[in-house]
Amino acid sequence: MMQLPARYDHVGSFLRPQSLLQARAQKARGEITPEQLRTVEDQAITEIVKFQQDVGLKSITDGEFRRTYFHIDFLEQLGGVKTDIPVTIRKPDGTEELAPPVIRVIDKVTHAKDIQKADFEHLKSQVAAGFTPKVTIPSPTMLHFRGGRAGISKDAYPELDPAFYDDVAKAYGDELRSLFEAGCRYVQMDDTNLAYLCDEKMREAARQRGDDPNELPHRYATFINKVVAQKPAGMLLGMHLCRGNFKSTHAAAGNYEPVAEALLKEMDIDAYFMEYDDARSGDFRPLRFLPKGKTVVLGLVTTKFGQLEDKDALKRRIDEAARFAPMEQLALSPQCGFSSTVHGNNIAVEDQRSKLRLVIETAQEVWGDK
Repeated sequence: MMQLPARYDHVGSFLRPQSLLQARAQKARGEITPEQLRTVEDQAITEIVKFQQDVGLKSITDGEFRRTYFHIDFLEQLGGVKTDIPVTIRKPDGTEELAPPVIRVIDKVTHAKDIQKADFEHLKSQVAAGFTPKVTIPSPTMLHFRGGRAGISKDAYPELDPAFYDDVAKAYGDELRSLFEAGCRYVQMDDTNLAYLCDEKMREAARQRGDDPNELPHRYATFINKVVAQKPAGMLLGMHLCRGNFKSTHAAAGNYEPVAEALLKEMDIDAYFMEYDDARSGDFRPLRFLPKGKTVVLGLVTTKFGQLEDKDALKRRIDEAARFAPMEQLALSPQCGFSSTVHGNNIAVEDQRSKLRLVIETAQEVWGDK
């Protein structure tokens, strides 16, 4: 198992600067070319890389500045995948909710092209020595969970097992290999589905689609392991468990217990970023399944609201988690990214710095300066 660059980390996305939002709007109206938008993105990424290095992070992302949605922009570039852009629904109480995007498999899934390679090469060119550039990609389980069997072409895949899972794993393996050849050594997969399977409403929705929510976590562990089997030796592969992060809202709640054994014990991932920022995530008992050699990054600091957590309270929660998993196998991070979609969370730009400094200082005081 590979080790994280530090005892503190982050999930990857940052609030988009106004210049970038403006350029994206201009591109959507046909006022600037894709090349002109990319020039603006490049500049914004240079600035967010410097921000991360200055604040003291060791792993550095491009802030997901080239994406509208953390998952769609990647998945729709796989051969055989079609996505329909989600729409925002205004609920009767006046709050907004993002309708889940429809992701459909309409043909055999292939790695039609290198998806993140050019983006990674730009990121790497901006990252100083002593820091680790990290690429974030959506979990392959997203091609199954949202639509279930009905979302996957029966012409292309009369049976899902093993053909569908093998093809997706091969496509992901090809992407990981292309990134590795470009010099990438750290990839994080973002997975909402295992966290959603902790929520009874989501479990019922899975049943309605014809899936068994008790069996799915084990099937997904096997699925992820097919990807891990293709991972180049020397690449760190992490997974972030997300309960939804659209404009500071969440989509699911519930203790990790229903998925903990499959997630921690059966899946061959190096590190797990687990959201633990409030009561909806339950207690730390599920961490008892963590085997030797793996790391759980405790997402104790919320990215949804600007109010700063109390450092002593964070330390108490880390001690509490250490009752169920060894302290040397724990680390600290914010619970999610600051902007999983282009819309961003309802926090101020400066809150990002304050939250990250709190994470770093707390981790250094708990585990030492490393």
